[in-house]
Amino acid sequence: MLDLMKSVLKAGDMCVLATCAENRPHCSLMGYVSDEAAEILYMVTLKDSQKYRNVLDNPRVSLLVDTRQEIPVVGRSGVKALTVHGTCRTLPAGEGGLILRELASRHPHLEPLTGHPDAVVLEVKVDGLLLLEGVADAHYHALSR
Repeated sequence: MLDLMKSVLKAGDMCVLATCAENRPHCSLMGYVSDEAAEILYMVTLKDSQKYRNVLDNPRVSLLVDTRQEIPVVGRSGVKALTVHGTCRTLPAGEGGLILRELASRHPHLEPLTGHPDAVVLEVKVDGLLLLEGVADAHYHALSR
């Protein structure tokens, strides 16, 4: 099951990132890239964004990745939804260059962000994965570190 969960992460490149600060949740549609093991996800944001401020206040995040674009509308019962629980940090300025180039390559629409002087790379280390297949078949896997 873990292999299926990781394949959903590797095949996808868009997610909803949920952050929280001062007991107020905030959701953002994000482009991402994953490492080869699908245990670390990378995204880009600007330093003046709400999500950036939230991550500084509370590094616990959740992401939602799904397969709805792979399934025709009439076959939505086959959609897989993967909830990712993780811990987020911002990469120091000198460490994010390669990731920014990879994000720009995979997501050309993000070029205004990836090339911005206030761009910050968010790194999410995956702590757990919850896969929902259809509407009722759920599987959870915690990643040990």
